[in-house]
Amino acid sequence: MLFQEFNGDQRREKVNSIQRYLSWCDAKERTESYRGSLVWQEVKGERYLVRSYYDASGNRRQRSEGRRNTETEKLKASWDKARQEATERFKSLREVMARQAAINRAVKLGRVPMTGARIIRAIDDAGLLGNGIRIVGTNAIYAYEAAAGVMVNPDITATLDIDLLLDARMSLRMVLRDEASEPTLINLLRKVDKSFARTSQTFRAVNDEGYLVDLIRPQRDPPWLNEREQIGEAEDELSAVPIHGLSWHESAPPFETVAIDEKGGPLRIVASDPRVFAAHKLWLSRNPDREPTKRCRDAAQAEVVAQMVARYLIHLPYDSAELRMLPKELFEQAAGLFDVGETEDTYTF
Repeated sequence: MLFQEFNGDQRREKVNSIQRYLSWCDAKERTESYRGSLVWQEVKGERYLVRSYYDASGNRRQRSEGRRNTETEKLKASWDKARQEATERFKSLREVMARQAAINRAVKLGRVPMTGARIIRAIDDAGLLGNGIRIVGTNAIYAYEAAAGVMVNPDITATLDIDLLLDARMSLRMVLRDEASEPTLINLLRKVDKSFARTSQTFRAVNDEGYLVDLIRPQRDPPWLNEREQIGEAEDELSAVPIHGLSWHESAPPFETVAIDEKGGPLRIVASDPRVFAAHKLWLSRNPDREPTKRCRDAAQAEVVAQMVARYLIHLPYDSAELRMLPKELFEQAAGLFDVGETEDTYTF
């Protein structure tokens, strides 16, 4: 029993959630554009309109808009009004999102475990999600099922960890929201849960509840020199571990969608192409060096994601031209997973 389709109420509220979430995102972005201030300051007996703002690196800057006169007074009045309107709209939509979350819980739409959801949101808020970091592993399935309008058997999705794929080819820049914070992944995790700490395995962090965060990157053959391994430079920052096969995810098209967390709140997830996910999981399931229990789960995840693609994500055909990052032999082996065959249209559990 692999998955079940959304019922009518769930489909309706998923659409409502996405629409309201996108409006909330727009309002949030507009509100954040007014970070800083626009105030009068006296300099040598003259009053000037001074703007405080944050540059692209998150550093606070100031510049003068000129002496106080009719034009600068109009500028300040217009800025104050727009800022107030943006703040009120964001507050209103925040209340709308709280009501929507309650509805989502009532119709049982919540899926993404809360710790993972908070980490994904923190990465997104820092400007890294889809811009150097993708969600891979089991948590990516929540993106695929949300797009397909189904819910996967919990036995297949249950997890107490999250894998973050670092695209070492990209130049990363974290958006700073707190001047006191150093731009590092470990500090980002500690904003989610202050108990997160790096383990003796320097690619991994764990919190007091045993939730694991792994920073991983593709294994190069031969290894590339001077390739990024970290996001920040702190002494206890995570260093991405190289793993074979991840270059397929790195080179795959990004897959972005909105999923729902366990408390009913929407969140953006950026994973890699589900066709590549299924093929990679099939490859893992046939790796004799992998633990038997993990191989069985890999096979189940490969099957369920391939079936979701074949049945619901029909805009993603299993086509060699689009999946050139996969080895030819693996591409051919995985093709059978995407055959719908005579299986019943829906599954229940």
